[in-house]
Amino acid sequence: MRTSTGGTGGRPMIMSARGVVSSGHYLATGIGVDILRRGGNAMDAAAAVGFALTLVQPHQCGIAGEVPVLTYSVGEQKVWAISGHGTAPREATLERYLGYGLDLIPGNGFLPALVPSPVATWIQGLRRFGTMRLADVLMPTIELAEQGWPMYSGLHGSIKGNAEKFRAQWPSSAAAFLPDDQVPETGTLWRQPQWAATFRKLIEAESRFPDRDAGLRAAHDAFYRGPIAETIVSFCRSTPVEDASGQAHTGLLAMEDFATYEARIEDPVSVNYRGVDVYKCSAWTQGPVMLQALTLLEGYDLAAMPQEDYIHTVVECMKLAFADREFYYGDPEFARVPFDRLLSKEYAAERRKLVDPERASLELRAGGYPPITAETVREVNALFAAASGGGSDGDTTKLDVIDAAGNMVSATPSGGWLPSSPVIPGMGFPLGTRGQMFSLVAGHPNVIAPGKRPRTTLTPTLATRGGRPFMAWGSPGGDMQDQWGLLFFLNVVDFGMSLQQAVESPTFWTSHFPSSFYPRAAAPGSLSLEGRIPKEVCEKLAARGHVIKVTGDWGGGNTVATSIEESTGVRFAAASPRYADSYAMGW
Repeated sequence: MRTSTGGTGGRPMIMSARGVVSSGHYLATGIGVDILRRGGNAMDAAAAVGFALTLVQPHQCGIAGEVPVLTYSVGEQKVWAISGHGTAPREATLERYLGYGLDLIPGNGFLPALVPSPVATWIQGLRRFGTMRLADVLMPTIELAEQGWPMYSGLHGSIKGNAEKFRAQWPSSAAAFLPDDQVPETGTLWRQPQWAATFRKLIEAESRFPDRDAGLRAAHDAFYRGPIAETIVSFCRSTPVEDASGQAHTGLLAMEDFATYEARIEDPVSVNYRGVDVYKCSAWTQGPVMLQALTLLEGYDLAAMPQEDYIHTVVECMKLAFADREFYYGDPEFARVPFDRLLSKEYAAERRKLVDPERASLELRAGGYPPITAETVREVNALFAAASGGGSDGDTTKLDVIDAAGNMVSATPSGGWLPSSPVIPGMGFPLGTRGQMFSLVAGHPNVIAPGKRPRTTLTPTLATRGGRPFMAWGSPGGDMQDQWGLLFFLNVVDFGMSLQQAVESPTFWTSHFPSSFYPRAAAPGSLSLEGRIPKEVCEKLAARGHVIKVTGDWGGGNTVATSIEESTGVRFAAASPRYADSYAMGW
């Protein structure tokens, strides 16, 4: 392994001939590299990293959250998506939620809880694309939970910020995260024995079967069809929890929801941009907005533009793509999403005419619908804000892996956040709250329905070039994930940057459209810019009508990435320096 500095003088970029891993935490990244050293492939390493992230970053992702996955299989020369997303309970009907007197599904508590998906997702990934048993990839994390690791500032701050709520309202969370009723100090050895005991049960179930596939199936059943699922269901159905609506509700999950749950393997959606095929999960995620933005941006010579023109053009195209997200996206198993039009060059050419090169749009303009004015958006914001109690969510993390053969995995673990709902007693983790992203408007493609996936913000990305593996990347950040991921990609493809230069380059983003999170506020015309963008550029953008907010120099876009250089076979990995925990390693 060799390292070289990114052109902006930040973290070293990893170069390796055998395999690379980048993820949101150094311990998880190291576990993934160790799996590659032991002969595992990209999916084996990704599963190991994915499990580890749910343990060491419980404020950013949890084992009862979600993890959409994209994978490139060298043997099949094909990209696949794994639907690492929970589904709504069978009792989760629109009428049921409207009967609670809700306009929005709250962002915390048990009402937005879905079937936990990561365990099923990683087991499905191992069965279909991996080579190792579950014990091989999960035991490093179990041992970490038992033996401990250093408490760090991010996790310490989340526990401290929620300590009073845990003590007053969620005793099971206090028992798991406030030993001796104290917030664990940074640098102290931190253990999670409940988590470890829960997942040893899966390893025990797998060990009864010498056949790898049968063992993996048994491990799946140990989580979804036995005492673990029974404990989760019993707790959420019998424990009223006050949520952002100001009322206390129990959950709707039932044993049948767990027993019938499977992570599905699906075809992704894709577009070709300047010779690169870019792949995203389908419209049960927001991922296709990046593809729509790329079809719009393909009509511009971005590299030749002054910086203010480039930022203006990209933001205006993102606004158009995200407007379509609000009106067209939903679980394709329940709603027809017209990708044949939304991703077509003809539609892009039509929509491109709406981009005024001299003026920022303040309207929400979805194709085929009348524009929604900024005044109307603000009125809706005020209506929802008056009825809401604020909600609670966490962040997201990210992982990307490329192995020696060229297999690639890109995954976005999130949800099941420490502040989102109480820890299940004895289990060591809380339920997720991703159901808050469902609509409660009858007929909307994202309206809640039993067995349906909400349109999630989680959005991994893969790219191939000439049918060969090229790059895997992504960023945490809710609605900004596909904005920051888009900027990274343009930096590499249009501006010729290295991975490390691309992740460190100044970012910008907008909240022009309704947030995916409770209480769903929008900020028409907003444009956030990192402080490293020159002041004169910011002023020129403000003169075009953008509502400017300048953040810190490193305020957004915690992208991690991996790639292969086809001519040499060298693998690269990079991690943003914006958050101390992200890391890239190679072997």
